[in-house]
Amino acid sequence: MKRAGRTRQKSEPGASSRGSTVARWWPVLAWAIVISLFSTHLFTADNTGHFILPILHWLFPNASRLTLSFMHFVVRKCAHFTEYFLLSLLILRAIRRDRNELRLAWVMAAILVVAGYAALDEFHQSFVPGRTAEFSDVLLDTLAGVAAQAAVALAESWAKLRQSEPNG
Repeated sequence: MKRAGRTRQKSEPGASSRGSTVARWWPVLAWAIVISLFSTHLFTADNTGHFILPILHWLFPNASRLTLSFMHFVVRKCAHFTEYFLLSLLILRAIRRDRNELRLAWVMAAILVVAGYAALDEFHQSFVPGRTAEFSDVLLDTLAGVAAQAAVALAESWAKLRQSEPNG
């Protein structure tokens, strides 16, 4: 039995491009939401310390409290870096579509979006109890975006080099 109403045919202009746009951008949106959740009161240093510090103490039983606190700080900054590294990769993937080339404009757009989202995230944190807005975090997050784009460029250069080898 057919359902009443309009159904989209593949031959309809723009039908597949809208679907592919959603398919490319939903991971970016989903990851941005995850980043925003990490910016809530649930992930303050005090709250993450409840589970990260015992793990660090187990791994390094002779470490001083000061050393463990510093390691907790480093773990949190590594998490920041990883969050925005992945965001940058997802943004480039969405911009690039299925095209093989890598354009500087796409790379710069991804970095700018990462920097903008990092700034917005820190602004949001300024309103969250137990969180603070740190410009240094915006810089770290933007650096992660740059590192992701550099990793893509290096990986693609290496792949092209391998393809051009006589036995590659």
